[in-house]
Amino acid sequence: MKITNIISRPLVTEKSTQLAQSKVYLFEVNSNANKHQVAKTVEELFNVKVANVRISVRKGKEKRVGRKMVTKQLPDIKIAYVRLAEGSIDLFPQAA
Repeated sequence: MKITNIISRPLVTEKSTQLAQSKVYLFEVNSNANKHQVAKTVEELFNVKVANVRISVRKGKEKRVGRKMVTKQLPDIKIAYVRLAEGSIDLFPQAA
């Protein structure tokens, strides 16, 4: 699997910003990616040292859409909690 296909995007929520103070960052990852691939990708992309990775799957919600209010199942999301040993990740870089 290519590096560009493993991490989809960083998750920026209230919980993730509080966890970032203790060097834990949340990323939405590919559903086929494993812990080792996520750790290697984060180390290569952000030039940091990863201590450990925890992965959880957030189940997709059921939404009622359309004129007939048909229920639609949203997809599941795989989330990686990445704890750093060294360095930090700047999710909002300042424009020069």
